[in-house]
Amino acid sequence: MIKILVADDQPLMRDGLKTILELEEDMDVIGTAGHGREALEMVRRFLPDVVLLDIRMPEINGVECVKIIKEKFPQTRVIMLTTFDDEDYVVNALAGGADGYFLKDIQVDQLLEVIRTAARGQLLLPARVAGKLAARLAKSPAEGDRGNNKPERKDQTFSSREREVASLMLNGLSNRQIAEHLYLTEGTIKNYISVIYNKIGTNDRVKAIACLAGQFTEKNS
Repeated sequence: MIKILVADDQPLMRDGLKTILELEEDMDVIGTAGHGREALEMVRRFLPDVVLLDIRMPEINGVECVKIIKEKFPQTRVIMLTTFDDEDYVVNALAGGADGYFLKDIQVDQLLEVIRTAARGQLLLPARVAGKLAARLAKSPAEGDRGNNKPERKDQTFSSREREVASLMLNGLSNRQIAEHLYLTEGTIKNYISVIYNKIGTNDRVKAIACLAGQFTEKNS
């Protein structure tokens, strides 16, 4: 069972998500929270596998919540589920360790797949959000490489296949979606991504995407 916490300041949204998710045999909503402080307390008490977290909440907002959750409970996957696709929200949430960022207009079947994929430990970015991240990094490449978050640059000469995989990562595709797109096995894609990580000098998908976005922008300009 995937244990899920829903954190949103709108009761209708919380209750609606809880009702939908509990129809799934492999999902269990262990609780709902109406503000950030309550969400943090429930994460501490119940150790959910996945948290669906709104950006704008009373007391402690979603960006601060995700930072605290990932610092204290790194195995908990956090998916931002919000009505806001502002670049600052996207970048700050991902920098804080969010495992995905989706808008509330997402289809139910897509949300269910997102939760299952996040529970397996994969970063999730829809193309619409990934595009905003890439645009932000293109305007200010240093944003993704600031301070201690800057990956060590190694040999960044990519093969044509590695560039294909990297491009699909930038578009927000999961490992499974990349495999389907390129007609390869998911294991093969994981191997390609491991090589890409090694060449960049990081094993963190968010930092890798930030670095790739900056590099591809520089080379294509």
